[in-house]
Amino acid sequence: MIPIKTESAWRGTADCRNCGIREMVLFADLREEDFNLIHAPIDDLEFSAGQPLVRMGETATSLYTLRSGVIKLVRNTVDGRQRIVRVMRSGDVIGLEALMGPVYDSDAIALTNIKVCRLPLQVIQRLNRETPRLHQRLMEQWHHSLKEADDWLAELNFGNARQRVAGLILKMRAEHDPTVANLFSREDMGAMLDLKLETVSRTISAFEREGLIEPLDKQGRTYRVVDAALLSAPKA
Repeated sequence: MIPIKTESAWRGTADCRNCGIREMVLFADLREEDFNLIHAPIDDLEFSAGQPLVRMGETATSLYTLRSGVIKLVRNTVDGRQRIVRVMRSGDVIGLEALMGPVYDSDAIALTNIKVCRLPLQVIQRLNRETPRLHQRLMEQWHHSLKEADDWLAELNFGNARQRVAGLILKMRAEHDPTVANLFSREDMGAMLDLKLETVSRTISAFEREGLIEPLDKQGRTYRVVDAALLSAPKA
């Protein structure tokens, strides 16, 4: 855990030049005098794949901005199953529910190795009170998060298994290279799409045989999308 000083967070040192602090959606409009209101440390943290960032029902004390990597938000269904309700990527903010309630609504678990900045809730609350610009950003981010969650649930639970898996592959394409999709375990994909592990595996294998995708690693986590148009089209 490395505390980041206010000056470093605002000016951008070698360690946090690419961090979300300066350019993240919450702090993009803040000025130097706004950062002078921050007295609690902003921590730069790293988690390995599989580690929990927060747990559902845990007392909410901080927000987190995701600098790099991928996080899954998981909730338990009434029948005891786990369901992935959203995947979060660089620039997303985890724990916004802390602004409205005392606990976190979901487990946030690293799907890959991740880097986050932990923002103590008292920092956000004080800036929210004294800096109207942050309040507007918070409302925009809250709306964005709700829309993203609705879109994930609506789009990834539509159609048959083939359409669902294809939709997820297309959603997980890298921003810097839309021909590459970074996936995760078949179990996680099944939990997200409400499909059995075997169904997910068979569907991906079918896409490979048809030449729509091709694996770029031995683990089956990274694929080249050969034909996005055919992948997204329902099979006749």
